Amino acid sequence: MLKQMNKESSFTIHDLPRSDRPRERLQKLGAEALSCQELLALILGRGIKGESVMVTAQRLLSSFGNIKNISEASIEELSAIKGIGLAKAAQIKAAFELARRKDGHDEEQIQIKSHQDVIKVVRQQLKDKKKEHFLILCLDTRNNLIKIGKISTGTLDANLVHPREVFKEAIQSLASSIILVHNHPSGNPEPSDADIDITKRILETGKIIGIDVLDHIIIAENNSLSFKEKGILPP
Repeated sequence: MLKQMNKESSFTIHDLPRSDRPRERLQKLGAEALSCQELLALILGRGIKGESVMVTAQRLLSSFGNIKNISEASIEELSAIKGIGLAKAAQIKAAFELARRKDGHDEEQIQIKSHQDVIKVVRQQLKDKKKEHFLILCLDTRNNLIKIGKISTGTLDANLVHPREVFKEAIQSLASSIILVHNHPSGNPEPSDADIDITKRILETGKIIGIDVLDHIIIAENNSLSFKEKGILPP
């Protein structure tokens, strides 16, 4: 029995069939196919003596409960987990920071002062889209851009764009205010009745929650429309 336990505790990732190893699975199936445990294992690279990196990754997940909690943990909290240490904790923090910067706004803070500023930061995401894409810009107390969140794809209606989903994204980003943005592939920036109705519902929810809705911008090819400038939203 003792020999069996020692054998199990010294199990490493190389004991897995090559096709079942995280790196090989990622190469074959793509990152989307991997579990959180496997992705963490790839970030960590290797385990500690006598322990597979998969075991270390699972311990990390078990200790913090989920990926969000891991992403928000400090270097000290991460390095306190057996098998992590300061070097691996730094690798984890760096990976999550790169993910946070994925929208390309990492070099400097971007302050949103006008609806033209909004167009600059989202135009590339909405360029040549054949369907409507609904985004929100999450801003801090100084109107600096925290992140751009994608809420839905498809013609706007109450089923696709619900205030619950909008403010879930805003709350997770610790946003003080938000700006709504969507595109009109037709080229006509004029809002539909559904656009106006959804905007007013989100605005009312924001008042209750305490997150301001500063504007709703419609982008249509080379045209755009600001609900605030149009008088649809209060000044």
